[in-house]
Order: sequence, then structure tokens, then C-alpha cells
Amino acid sequence: MENIRLNVSLLRRRVPNLTSAAKSIGLRPATVSNLCTGKIPIERAEVRTLVALASLAQCSLDELILRGESVEMIETKIKTLDLFSPISKGGTVGLVARPGMGQLVLLSELFYRLQDEGYAIILLQPQGDHPELKDVTEFRDIHIVHSIESASEKILSIGAEQDIIFTADRSHVLTGEIFELQDRLEGYNIKTVTTILLDLKGAVVDEDLPYGPLETLLYFDADLAARHSFPAVNPIVSTSSVLEGAHLDQNHLFTQQRARKLLRRYRELRSIVTVRGMDKLPASEQETYHRGERLEAYLTQPFYVAKKYSGIEGESVDLNTTLNDVRKILDGGTDSLDTKELSYIGKL
Repeated sequence: MENIRLNVSLLRRRVPNLTSAAKSIGLRPATVSNLCTGKIPIERAEVRTLVALASLAQCSLDELILRGESVEMIETKIKTLDLFSPISKGGTVGLVARPGMGQLVLLSELFYRLQDEGYAIILLQPQGDHPELKDVTEFRDIHIVHSIESASEKILSIGAEQDIIFTADRSHVLTGEIFELQDRLEGYNIKTVTTILLDLKGAVVDEDLPYGPLETLLYFDADLAARHSFPAVNPIVSTSSVLEGAHLDQNHLFTQQRARKLLRRYRELRSIVTVRGMDKLPASEQETYHRGERLEAYLTQPFYVAKKYSGIEGESVDLNTTLNDVRKILDGGTDSLDTKELSYIGKL
């Protein structure tokens, strides 16, 4: 099948207020979001939806639909990210979380890991006083800028030599400055700029289409955070354009789909067990419950930046190892292990 995908960057530049625009012409924001992240393959999109999006972006269907272009994944060696919602190199990532769910710890960890991979880190300082950013900005190699103009200058000065991770707060999305910056960088001889957007206030959690069309959305989960299962990224609803079948090898895609199905059912059963107790589950469902419990435990991971708090050395797990370990859990190879033996480890 031909490799086709939505031109998300064009949509983002042309229609920054996509939620309102989509609603105004009768499109469901959730449908548009799922098309942007690949949760709904473009082959399954209704023609009228694509025509409406092209009209909003004032472009042709040929411009809206990219053909034959691959999406490169940034392998973070963070198990739950690489398996369920890979980061698209050169794309835009949105962190959807309320304060206290661990988004800043994850951001710090990404900075730590990607610096080691040769990425330059640029952080656009949000307006106002944000003491919670202190732990994020303590790395000596982070370039902190205070305006879009400074960000543009810094990216252009180092972008020809290094891939860049650029991070900004939602306030700069609302003003449209982020999209203006991305437009401004078009045509320059720079490597890739991967943008990470966060919302320090947590208001984005209540929006239908957080940040506008993005390649990757990482939704944080209050239940996981409350149970201290970090990183508390929800593997069921987090999405990525890299997850389109044409961009993943079938081994990754099949394993990810099986894992997501198990975790979805485990969460349903967990609600029942909380109310009625384990004895009320049939034997076959108990096996599903315990395997889901083990998989959820395995997806926790020690972070390098958290060692001073946890006392546990950080762990990196490459994607192939994650896939092999997850298949082993799915197939019952860890049924004899206690859940605690799988919590906060690296590989099996």
C-alpha cells in the first residue's frame, strides 16, 4: 500500500484554531485529532472530511495528503513512549496533563536522554514565575530563550549542525507565535526541529483538540499518577502519527495492538474488582487481569533524573527489547512472577 499521511504541519500553520474551525463547518474535533495523530488512518477518512480540511487550510487535496514520505521515530528508550506513542522526529508533541502528574519529570528525562544522543535543547521560558521549572532547567547544556525572536535566532545559529528539541508553553500556542516560528524556519538549511508543547496550568486537559493538530499527543493519567506508576502516560489514549501501519514494522504494530487491547480490558476488570472483589471474576478473566497488571507494572521505569529522589539508577530499554519483553508478558511467560518483581525495572 502506498505510504500516505495527512500533512499535519501544513494544517498547523494554516489553521491554528482548528478546534473552532472544525466545529464551525460541522466536523468533530475528535475525528480531526485522530486523523492528525494517525489513530484513524487517512485511508478510512471520509472524502468530505478531507475536502473540508483542505478548504480550511486553503490548499488542494494533493497538498493536504503526503505520499511516499516516511516518518522517523525518535527512540527514547522509555518503554511506554516507544511502544505506544513514539515521538515523530521533526514533528510536534503535546503533553496533556494536570499539575502533579509528572509531565515535568518526563520532560526533564527526555532532555537528559536526548542530549546524550546529540540533540540541542532549547526552552522558551514561559511568562511569569514558574519555580516548578527549576528541575527542568538545571541541565547546563539547555539553551533558555525568552522570546520567539530569540528562539528563532538560536535555532538558526545551531540548527545546521544539530537536531533540536524545542520546548514551549501553551501560552505561545494561543498567541500563534509557535506557528509563526515554524513558518519562519521554512526554507533554511537546518536539520530537524522537534517541538514539545506543555501546559503548566493544565487547562489543555479539558479541550477536545489539545494544542491543535499534532503528530504526537501524550495524555497523562491521574489514576496511574495516584498509584505512583510513572511515567504516568496513558498507553490507551496517547497517540502518534508514527503509529500508522505504513510507518511501523508489523512486529511493532501487532505487539502494540495486543498490548493496548490487554490494558484496555484490564482497566475494565480493575473497576469490577475494586467494587466486587477478585472472586467475582471468572478464571479466564482473572488471567487477563493479572497479565494486564504485570504489563502495567513493567511499563513503569526508573528515570535518571529521579535517582536523587528514588535512589534507583535510571534504566534505558531499546525498542526491540521492549517488544520482546511485552510479547513474553502477553504470552504468559511472566505468569509466575509477582507484580512487584516487574515494577520499576528496565528489561526483564
